[in-house]
Amino acid sequence: MPRQLRHRSSSEIISTILEVTNGNRLRGREIQFKAYLPYNILKDYLIHLLECGLIEYIEGERKFKTTPKGMQALQTYNKMDEMFVKSH
Repeated sequence: MPRQLRHRSSSEIISTILEVTNGNRLRGREIQFKAYLPYNILKDYLIHLLECGLIEYIEGERKFKTTPKGMQALQTYNKMDEMFVKSH
């Protein structure tokens, strides 16, 4: 089963959102489609990520992008994911 279609943990969803907004400036709908999430769920995650300073909202463009803090969190998540996959 493709990764995006199975049940995902909160940390997997957060890493997916950070990944698709990393180096990109995307509108909510674009993030929704790339992250394979219903909009009502995405909205809650976007609010949480904004409050944590992991993404930022660019007002004039109405787009989101990953902050340097978000990029660090994504790198840490990917390293941990690699370690757990290798140990299985």
